[in-house]
Amino acid sequence: MTVGRVPRVTKKPARPAASRKRSATSARPKRPTKAELPAHARVILRGLKKDYPVAICELTHDSPFQLLAATILSAQCTDARVNMTTPALFAAYPTAEALAVADISHVEQLVKSTGFYASKAKNLIGMANAVMTRFGGDVPTAIEDLITLPGVGRKTANVVRSVVFNLPGLPVDTHVLRLSKRLGLTRNDDPVKVEHELNALLPPAEWGEFSLRLILHGRRVCDARKPLCGECRLAAVCPSRQ
Repeated sequence: MTVGRVPRVTKKPARPAASRKRSATSARPKRPTKAELPAHARVILRGLKKDYPVAICELTHDSPFQLLAATILSAQCTDARVNMTTPALFAAYPTAEALAVADISHVEQLVKSTGFYASKAKNLIGMANAVMTRFGGDVPTAIEDLITLPGVGRKTANVVRSVVFNLPGLPVDTHVLRLSKRLGLTRNDDPVKVEHELNALLPPAEWGEFSLRLILHGRRVCDARKPLCGECRLAAVCPSRQ
């Protein structure tokens, strides 16, 4: 499959315009029952859409290959740091064909600041080789194919599927996992199980952007240590609010 140029994304959404101090005096909502979960998920979806009408992936990329590489680098690393690293990497190796024959020590040097650079460099070159030899130079679209690439798990595969191919995919990263539990959408700690549970609650067309919106909300409002519950639109339905 040949995919056209993907617009570069650099602008971060501001904190939700609708965020405001909200009353914390009322009783904390109860955790929804299994029968109540679909309606609960729809309420959360509507609230997130109001605060984040445009859901974007914050990893800078110009092609499916570049997003795949950037997402591999994002493991245990912030998107901001990855975006500082990839310009030099993509200037040297803009395509899978170029990266497949790269010198690993040079790639290690380029990605060192993202952490775990030895394994990441090995995975990047291995991924590029697999894309070239098994998929004719085009990043595959099927999740079953994507997860066979070195360094690619379900989260990375779902990022690529949903962001650049506009296919159903719900990436579960640390923010999605944390917020899904706090909001009462799941009790699971296994990202794969959480993915399947969320998929069952939402239309496939909403999966990717629901994940992106949860990530944005986790970064801007629902912090891991100090959630801003007083500014959260979802506080009225959150069984974990403080």
